[in-house]
Amino acid sequence: MPTPIAGEHPLTLYVDKCEVVTLMTLGQAPEALAIGYLRNQRLVSSLDELAAVQVDWETDAVAVTTRRGVKSLAKKLAKRTVTTGCGQGTVFGDLMEEVDSIRLRDDVRLSEAALFAVLEAVRQHETIYNAAGAVHGCALASNEGADSRILVFIEDVGRHNAVDAIAGRMWLDNIDGSDKIFYTTGRLTSEMVIKTAQMGIP
Repeated sequence: MPTPIAGEHPLTLYVDKCEVVTLMTLGQAPEALAIGYLRNQRLVSSLDELAAVQVDWETDAVAVTTRRGVKSLAKKLAKRTVTTGCGQGTVFGDLMEEVDSIRLRDDVRLSEAALFAVLEAVRQHETIYNAAGAVHGCALASNEGADSRILVFIEDVGRHNAVDAIAGRMWLDNIDGSDKIFYTTGRLTSEMVIKTAQMGIP
């Protein structure tokens, strides 16, 4: 009897022909993953800085072209912080210095009704997990009490990739995170919490 298995593939990210990282991914949303990775690594500060994103699965690569280059790219890539995580995440630059400048809304609350609505909605979206298991899921949800719904849902072998892909989708779809809910399977590492804060999600 055939057994579904989630297939993980390498995707090497190039920025202006400079190799940045190889991400192991299911490949569910490669463009959003690349954009979100650059966003969450603070290598680009807005979608307007990007001229093109091209994914080529024949070479397992995604090439990002910026409009004016990434300022001090080599310097940023030189300083790495290895974070706690199942696969040891890496963040570039001075992570903690930039965290202190993040300001989130303090008037947003998560009601019990919203929590249960999001949990139920997530169960309906976990298609890869239900078929093959062994993957994580992350969601961006509205915060509307019992009417809360999933806006973006990404499954990947690594939660960090799913977080980055959601960050990319938020930019591509012009979604403001300031009143939203972020959901993830598994535990929360410091890197995931920081990424979510950078995405403006309270």
